[in-house]
Amino acid sequence: MSAGNRNNDGTGGKMSQSTQISPVKQAIEIAINLSLIFIILAWCLQILRPFVLLLIWGAVIAISVYRPFLKLKDTLGGSNKLAAIVVTLIGLALVIVPAWMFAGSLVESAKSFSHSAASGSFSIPPPAENIRNWPLIGEPVYTTWSEASSNLQSWLERHGDQMHEVVQVMLAKILNLGASLLQLIVSTIVAGALLANAEATKTALLRFCRRLVGERGEEMLITASATIRSVAVGVLGIAFIQAVMGGAGVLLVGVPAAGVWTLLILVLAIAQLPPLLALLPAIFYVFSVETTTVAIAFTVWSIIVSFSDAVLKPLLLGRGVDTPMLVILLGAIGGMITSGIIGLFVGAVVLTLGYKLILVWLQSGGPDAAVTSVDDQPSGE
Repeated sequence: MSAGNRNNDGTGGKMSQSTQISPVKQAIEIAINLSLIFIILAWCLQILRPFVLLLIWGAVIAISVYRPFLKLKDTLGGSNKLAAIVVTLIGLALVIVPAWMFAGSLVESAKSFSHSAASGSFSIPPPAENIRNWPLIGEPVYTTWSEASSNLQSWLERHGDQMHEVVQVMLAKILNLGASLLQLIVSTIVAGALLANAEATKTALLRFCRRLVGERGEEMLITASATIRSVAVGVLGIAFIQAVMGGAGVLLVGVPAAGVWTLLILVLAIAQLPPLLALLPAIFYVFSVETTTVAIAFTVWSIIVSFSDAVLKPLLLGRGVDTPMLVILLGAIGGMITSGIIGLFVGAVVLTLGYKLILVWLQSGGPDAAVTSVDDQPSGE
């Protein structure tokens, strides 16, 4: 009996040991396989890292112009590639032509300033007396302006360090702007390539979304696309309208470098900051050189331009998306703060998808699910 018990115990011990080792080996193999997959994915992302931003911008542009692209495709006889080429050329023209004109104007201004400074003919006109009446900054601005207009050479010698820093900052900003324009040009070409293969790209994205979230994959893809188009119209479209309105006002009252002011208004509007920040110096300038009536009219127009988004956003932002405008706006602003301009789109899409997922989760309990209040509980009597 004891021997049998020992045999049984020995056999049982071997079987128990084998059943313990097998799951361990399986877990080790799974861990090794997952590690290799993660390493390969991380390596791929590291390789693609320099191109990720370009691909995201290209996708944003392609989604934003997809509906006009489909109409153009039907007009051109259903040719994907021809329509994509036309859209790409139009996009490149919209980017390159204004950039070329701005750069040419900047170069000409620099040449003119350099020639005037070398010949000694450059001079700054004296300030108007009413500048003294500006609140807070009137007296220091008048004093500095008077010193520069009376003896520019001496003024530059006294403020040489500050001017050198200002020039360096301006050059850095111009270089950054040039890099951003180059990035936008490449992204436009990427968008054209995506549009040329629109059906294959759409099918691949749909398969990926279905694999990721199951049956709701198509709904999530449609929501993301609609959100991107909504932000493109509601944020960039409004910024463009404000820039055109502000630039027209600056041009009509004769403020120098109207193109620069228009660009500043556009940047501030995209950043969801009031364009009045850029128009305030122009308002001060108009008050110093124009009549009071013209200056007041320009001030009123600038205020209208700055606060026009309060009227335009409810009309344009959130169109075509079953999501509250506040969710899209908060996502766009928060995304821009954390990730720059591209965050306008990424933040809005992520917050919108999160909002949709929360709604699905809340509704998953069923429409008849109810919370019983404490007052409705039985008293136990």
